[in-house]
Amino acid sequence: MDFQPTEDQQHLRAGVRGLLAGRYGREALRASVDASAEAGAGVDRALWRELGEAGFFALRLPEAEGGVGLGLPEAVLVFEEAGRALVPGPLVATHLAAGVVPGAAAGTAVVTAFDLDGPLVAHLGDADAVLGAAAVPAGEPVRSVDPLTPLHRVAAVGDVSAYRDAGALLTAALQLGSALRTVELAVRYAGEREQFGQPIGAFQAVKHLCARMLVRAEVARTAVYAAAVTGDPGEVAAAKLLADEAAVLGARDCLQVHGGMGFTWEADVHLHLKRAWVRAEQWRTAAQAEELLAGELLGSAGSAGSAG
Repeated sequence: MDFQPTEDQQHLRAGVRGLLAGRYGREALRASVDASAEAGAGVDRALWRELGEAGFFALRLPEAEGGVGLGLPEAVLVFEEAGRALVPGPLVATHLAAGVVPGAAAGTAVVTAFDLDGPLVAHLGDADAVLGAAAVPAGEPVRSVDPLTPLHRVAAVGDVSAYRDAGALLTAALQLGSALRTVELAVRYAGEREQFGQPIGAFQAVKHLCARMLVRAEVARTAVYAAAVTGDPGEVAAAKLLADEAAVLGARDCLQVHGGMGFTWEADVHLHLKRAWVRAEQWRTAAQAEELLAGELLGSAGSAGSAG
């Protein structure tokens, strides 16, 4: 089985990267962060509509229903690029709502979901609908570690079990994109920053940090791509587990490479770490993924024992 992207998939990835670089590059990201510090984070409705027009949300919707007609492998590549660019907003929930909630596919509606425990809901203040709920519930604002992911605590609950695997895989793709981006940031900084007359990347400790980041990210990439092809729940759980680890630990190592500069508000590294922390709690946590995998392993062992 070949998990390498096809030529068409590579073109799709390049197109999305180009779109996001032009529409949500670093200046736009920093402007969003600065605006959130003053007035709170909010979904950029113009960007949301542009993503809708580009087919971001309707990617897996059949062509007969006005969608693009592609599958999970293509969606994973697109979401990987969104994670790399740190595009804010309930991307996964709105994508999953395409064909279910009017306006979601076109990006004219913002849809969030009960994908956090608590129950907490992200971007509730901007939501036109909540996936798995009959109506948008009232919520109490809760302090969020990520300046671009506002959270609300609500009394209501919704059922998103039907979307759990796809949501976990697409969130893993976002984490993968962030992990790969922090590798780029670390390597670039290690080549530019000098100490004792040479780039810090020449020092063994920094080399080890960057190599460790790359290995985690590439292992996660393999798991995410494989799960996108097979759609197996166990492989999706493993992909989410590995992608969460690659994003969180990768951002921490990237901070170490940057030294004191990485902890400043002006650097982007802390934004990747904070977003990774939030995503690690969405759709399927590490504990939930481990429980699912353990159950599959026990089931396989039981079946093997019975066959013996």
